[in-house]
Amino acid sequence: MVLDETRIDALGSRLTDWLSISKPRIAVMVLITVTVGYTLAPRENWDWAVLLWTWAGVALVSTASSALNQWLEQETDSRMRRTRNRPLPAGRMSPWEALGVGLLMGSAGCTILVAMVNIQTAILTAATWALYVGVYTPLKRVSPICTAVGAIPGALPPVIGWAAAGANLDLASFSLFAILFLWQFPHFMAIAWKYRDEYLLAGLKMLPMGLPKPHVTGLIATAYATILIPISLLPVVAGVGGMTYFVLAIVLGMGYLVASIAFAWHERPATARRLILVSIVYLPLVLLALVGDHLGLLSMSFSAMN
Repeated sequence: MVLDETRIDALGSRLTDWLSISKPRIAVMVLITVTVGYTLAPRENWDWAVLLWTWAGVALVSTASSALNQWLEQETDSRMRRTRNRPLPAGRMSPWEALGVGLLMGSAGCTILVAMVNIQTAILTAATWALYVGVYTPLKRVSPICTAVGAIPGALPPVIGWAAAGANLDLASFSLFAILFLWQFPHFMAIAWKYRDEYLLAGLKMLPMGLPKPHVTGLIATAYATILIPISLLPVVAGVGGMTYFVLAIVLGMGYLVASIAFAWHERPATARRLILVSIVYLPLVLLALVGDHLGLLSMSFSAMN
């Protein structure tokens, strides 16, 4: 009985470690943005089988990316307080296990997408995987440009969903990419500023490393939040968003901009935390507004209120 309980505890600990290394919250956000792209794309009909296979393939590749990212960064993770207890630097998981399972899951995910969805979706997903693991992760030790490079794979999931629907890549799909690309900069500027001392200790050359002080990190966040407002209106120009989304995108964008300006004005932990929180709220709300307007749900709601 005691032996069984020990085995159960060990299995539970193992599953917890694998859940940790797979970063499920990131995977869920990736799948949500994939679904947004699929929903907005022009297609003949809604195919649940295609969407489910897309989710399966992308989830496997997302999990693989997280595992391989931590495999590459186990040394730097061991130097930072917030990451030193991860399974690899803490010694609870073998590096070979993380590498092997990561490669296996990534390959399986791409194979599923080729066989069950389409080649374009598989190529975009593989490119996201390669950029994140093969370019962004090693570049973090070399140059602050890694932030811009890392924003590319971070912005591709809605384009993957668009491709999964069988639609041609056009202005509408680019607008989704652009919104996610620009959104990441204020978000990551605040995170990088908050943990700048730990990044320095770990030898990671991420912004705001090397920037003159003070306020430059916040000014960069403000610049991208400013550009994001007109760019977030591109879906209206592309025909996938209407006037309801137009208004909501401006309101949400102004809120994001105000939080960025506050961070630029006073670069301190409180304003950084507030900007991180606003960024986390902004993205799902702006995507929900776009999808709701595209499907006519918001117009129906406002009509019912009147």
